[in-house]
Amino acid sequence: MTQTANPLRHFFRQPAIYLRLPSDGNFWPEGDIAMTQNRELPVLPMTAIDEITYRTPDALFNGQAVISVIQSCIPNIKNAWSAPGLDVNAILIAIRIASYGHNMGISTTCPKCQTEEQYEIDLRNMLDQIASPDYTQTITHGDLEIAFQPVSYKNQNDTNQMQFEEQRMIRAIPGSDLPDEEKIQKLNAALKRITELTVDAMQFSIASIRTPQALVTESQFIQEFLNNCDRNLFSKIRDRVIELRVASDLKPIKITCTNCSNEYEQSMNLDQASFFETAS
Repeated sequence: MTQTANPLRHFFRQPAIYLRLPSDGNFWPEGDIAMTQNRELPVLPMTAIDEITYRTPDALFNGQAVISVIQSCIPNIKNAWSAPGLDVNAILIAIRIASYGHNMGISTTCPKCQTEEQYEIDLRNMLDQIASPDYTQTITHGDLEIAFQPVSYKNQNDTNQMQFEEQRMIRAIPGSDLPDEEKIQKLNAALKRITELTVDAMQFSIASIRTPQALVTESQFIQEFLNNCDRNLFSKIRDRVIELRVASDLKPIKITCTNCSNEYEQSMNLDQASFFETAS
């Protein structure tokens, strides 16, 4: 008789930890995440396929590897592209803990004596430090009230890819066989494009702009506004966007050099293949 259910199903991977998102499920589009009653999401360990996926260069570059692994390890997340940026670090840390444990070794170099050494960190402490900025605070400028929101992983990834391509072009132009005049033109065009991308990316951090007559949420209108508002207002918006981003970033790790006793801070960036390669 053919079995209708796999008798090995009870031996499939089980949740290793439970994660409460820094956003608490806010800012996710409806249907892209299934929140549990207690607001904690079960996190499964990575499979062998997940590990292979996360080490595929093309998939890493376009962000698909990150998306595939997130949705595999946290099935309650239906569309990880929509993940608010402030949740991504917490999600990756939780998957790392569920898969390999809470301890992780990192390589660090003392900026004073250049001593290289291995340092072990407890990822649970890093996870506890991640918090959501206060997105309820708006800024006003005359009759305008500007509200903010976290940038989705999709928008941030697309912007990073476009900026990377422009930067790669800038590095390639000086060594090309083009005439000097054409090199200068292409360099200026690439630099201008990077500036435009930086401005365009700010629109994703703006949830709405309220005027006395309307509440504007359309991205194309907000982008046009950013390209045409006065310098002081633009600076005010940019500073607030940076403040929100820094508030949601991982805090640097404080390290004391064993060679010269110098105390310094080591930054952490988790959205890279090396974050999981350290466990192999």
